[in-house]
Amino acid sequence: MDSSLKVASTIAEIRALVQSCRAEGKQVGVVPTMGALHEGHLSLMRAARTRCDVLVSTIFVNPTQFAPGEDFEKYPRPLDHDLDLCRSEGVDLVFTPTPDIMYPAGHQTHVEVEGISQPWEGAHRPSHFRGVTTVVLKLLNIVLADVAFFGQKDYQQQLLIRQMCRDLDVPTRIETCETIREEDGLALSSRNAYLSAEERTQAVKLSTALQWGLEEIAGGVQDLSQIRQEMSQRLTAETEFVLDYITIVDAWSLEELESPRDHMVAIAAATLGSTRLIDNMLIPPFSLQTLNDR
Repeated sequence: MDSSLKVASTIAEIRALVQSCRAEGKQVGVVPTMGALHEGHLSLMRAARTRCDVLVSTIFVNPTQFAPGEDFEKYPRPLDHDLDLCRSEGVDLVFTPTPDIMYPAGHQTHVEVEGISQPWEGAHRPSHFRGVTTVVLKLLNIVLADVAFFGQKDYQQQLLIRQMCRDLDVPTRIETCETIREEDGLALSSRNAYLSAEERTQAVKLSTALQWGLEEIAGGVQDLSQIRQEMSQRLTAETEFVLDYITIVDAWSLEELESPRDHMVAIAAATLGSTRLIDNMLIPPFSLQTLNDR
């Protein structure tokens, strides 16, 4: 590709650009985002850059994955800064549609993955995953990339997207990349910008509680209900966190576990002030390579 970044705002434009690359036999990678890019997004772009000939990023704040009362209106939209970051990471094409383009008048079709969409995030944000899977399928159909890159931080989300692609025979390969963290362990998120200085100090307890659970399991503790209870207490003690869940689940079914098995994930979601944070950690010997090879 030419070194200059190309920005397309319509489906016809981005399809024509991608098709010209594919006609040259180039492998296309895509990093779907809602903008407000941070190091977590940039790490996905770097992973894609090393594995693909052409790198596409999409920037679209998707209204259908926000429930009434959530932060759709205030969600940050620093498009010019995001495009500068895309240039710095060697992104070739950026797709920046509007809601009217993604959901034109008369739009009636939605995609819903049953089963693993129901617990955890699905229980606390009932309409969220339907919006995610619908927009991701649309973006994959529009861009027609060979590989799409997602972050581990949204563990349940990437699991749903994998299931959707298998069930609907979507030819795009899904690659999940590790969570990027601040030096103190807080998982990077566009929503971290909402935290006050005091909340930011407390926020790290989300990752430290999960890390404590991992260390207990590595030390041989078998009673996961005991670990779950202690993680909850560690998270909420002397903080303003309002807990949605913190637990250990099967990596594939998301079933809450009472005793260890080979493939497990510690997951958590809690609200601090007005900011809802999520995090997760894979429990060894489970690894992202196992996930991506599945």
